[in-house]
Order: sequence, then structure tokens, then C-alpha cells
Amino acid sequence: MEIGILDNVIFLGTVTVLSALQNVFFAYTVQNESVHKRSGHTAFDRVNVANHNCAEVYPTFLALLWTAGLFCSQAPAAFAGFLYLVVRHKYFVGYLGETSQSLPGFFFGKRLMAFLFIMSTAGIINYATNYFFEINFLYYIQTVTKASAALLLIP
Repeated sequence: MEIGILDNVIFLGTVTVLSALQNVFFAYTVQNESVHKRSGHTAFDRVNVANHNCAEVYPTFLALLWTAGLFCSQAPAAFAGFLYLVVRHKYFVGYLGETSQSLPGFFFGKRLMAFLFIMSTAGIINYATNYFFEINFLYYIQTVTKASAALLLIP
């Protein structure tokens, strides 16, 4: 594969590999808690539910990450994806305590997924308008996404 092509997806690939490692960590945590399973409502139940919740959203996250990165801009998409991994970890760890501790991670994760969705949609619409009408707004879309990616850090 050409280096130029790899330059366009290196950040997306890095976030994808980190997310896979995070899934391994989550699975290991579930396995570790299953060994120490006690009677009643245990930490195993909470960690299993948290793992299941994260696994349900994972395919959507990957699709939005790659679509936003390929059709719009790689760096803001990878930045939002990395933040999503941090938030997902916070959600997972928060779920081990009181379930209310996981809510900030859940709501922030929804905001990051919405950002990736908007980036994906804008990139696909731009591709369609460029293909059919030869009107290209990619420069403007990339400028807005790069500027708004920093706003994702505001809680």
C-alpha cells in the first residue's frame, strides 16, 4: 500500500486498534469478575452489563469513525474517536460503582457520537454534491470540524 494512502488513515487505524485493545481489557475484566463470582447482586453482574452496553455501540462507533474520517477529515474524527474511548472507559469504570457514576460518560459519549454522525453526514452530502453538481464544500466543512473539535473538550 502506498504511504500517501496510509497517511490518510493512520490516525483512524490507531484509534481502531486502541478500541480493540480496550475491548480486550473489558473482556478480561468480565472474565476476572466471573472467577470471583459471589452470591447476590455482584460486581460481575455490573461489569457484564457494562461490557454488553459498550459492545452494543461498538459497531456504530467504528462505522461513524471511519466514515467521518474518510469523507470529511481524519484528524478531528480521530480526536473525537480517542475522546470516545476515554469516555467509554469512564463509563465502564463508573458502572462498577453506582450506576449514576456512569451517566457523565454516557452523556458525553452520546455527544461525541453525534459529532461523528454530523461529520459523516456532511462529508457524504459534500461527496454527493461534488459528484452530481460539481460543487465542493469540503474545505469549509473541514475548517468547521477542525474548529469545533476543540469544543468537544468542554464538559
